[in-house]
Parts: sequence; C-alpha cells; structure tokens
Amino acid sequence: MAYYFFDVWVIPTLLVVGIIIWIGTKAVRKLNMPKVVLNERDRPIPDVVKEHPFTVNPILWVILVSSIFILIVIFYYWASSSY
Repeated sequence: MAYYFFDVWVIPTLLVVGIIIWIGTKAVRKLNMPKVVLNERDRPIPDVVKEHPFTVNPILWVILVSSIFILIVIFYYWASSSY
C-alpha cells in the first residue's frame, strides 16, 4: 500500500506546493509589515514597482510556478508515450 503513495510525482508536487507556500508566506509578511507614516504623507512608490508593477504580485508568481509544473508533467507524459 505504501508503494502507491510514492508515485513519480509526489516529490515534485511537494516541492511545487512548498514554493507556493513560500510565496504566500512572503506576501503575507510583506502585507503585515508595520506602516510608518512620516509627516502624515504617503511614502513614494518604489522605483522597482514603478518600472515593473507585475513582478511583485504573488498571484502571478504562483500561476507561473504552477504553469511550469503542469508543462513539465505534460511534456513528461508526451515524451514517454509511444504511439
């Protein structure tokens, strides 16, 4: 019965889930950072966000990681199939 649990995709799936959890944890920590207001003004938008606003979006990173994993699975089964 334990043989069925250790399929070829268990370790890669756990790795991808771990990366997704790490991305989510980093996003929540960044969201919960204390906001300091100096002189009752908003802080200026950082240059990184101005130049590349999509790079700091954790949802897009999760979609990217999941898509790459799905493409690897599809390619594996396509390459291992014999017509």
